[in-house]
Amino acid sequence: MTSLWNRRSAVVMAALVGMTGCAGVGDAGASATARARVSAPVPASSAPGSSAPAAPSSAPASSAPATPSSEAPTPSPSGPPPFSSKIENVSRDEVRYSWRPGCPVPLSGLRKITMTYWGFDGKAHTGTLVVNKKVAEDVASVFGKLYEMRYPIRRMVPVDVYKGSDYDSIDADNTSAFNCRNATGSGSWSNHAYGLAVDVNPRENPYVYADGSHAHRNADAFVDRPLKKPGVINSGDRVVRAFARIGWGWGGSWSGAKDYQHFSVNGR
Repeated sequence: MTSLWNRRSAVVMAALVGMTGCAGVGDAGASATARARVSAPVPASSAPGSSAPAAPSSAPASSAPATPSSEAPTPSPSGPPPFSSKIENVSRDEVRYSWRPGCPVPLSGLRKITMTYWGFDGKAHTGTLVVNKKVAEDVASVFGKLYEMRYPIRRMVPVDVYKGSDYDSIDADNTSAFNCRNATGSGSWSNHAYGLAVDVNPRENPYVYADGSHAHRNADAFVDRPLKKPGVINSGDRVVRAFARIGWGWGGSWSGAKDYQHFSVNGR
């Protein structure tokens, strides 16, 4: 009886232990599954109504915004060209009216200066003077100074453009140099006949006789000195000083008649 009781007790105990083990394994598995579900993150997009911000893009951000083309720097406009001059021989055709055999300087003694000058229109121009070859470099240097100071010149062409007419060249307010002619009111050669004189802006700087008269009506407003107008030359001004640096004298300093346009190697 005791043995039978013991066997029954053992069977009952074994059944109880088995039931308890299954319950434990089942509970542990369910708990593990529950823990896994709670700890897994939920993507923001999968949670409707979620206020969580979207994940940032993986594309690299630009380090600086692009500059609009309208903000690109604009190059500044270029200024006037620098002064330039070129000294060349003179051909017979270039002085067809202003030179002839018997002039006090041979054709080989003349030079043509092609150079920059500043116009009354506030722009750079290119002009030509015919002078004696001995003074060509000095004359070019003076006109370089006049260009730097923006002294305005009306025009600058050889007197041959006017067929050698001194009157027509002056009336056109033309700055010129060589012309094989006599001095005004004289039977002697002018310094112009040697290429050793220059007339500058003859309208603004007329030849005025001792009695105050002058030959060109378009110069009426420019007879008196001193006078502050563009292109006018006054005693001791920058134009007079520029020519004085190369040893040239000014006709505006003469006693009696005044030749305000005239500069020459010997002042006459």
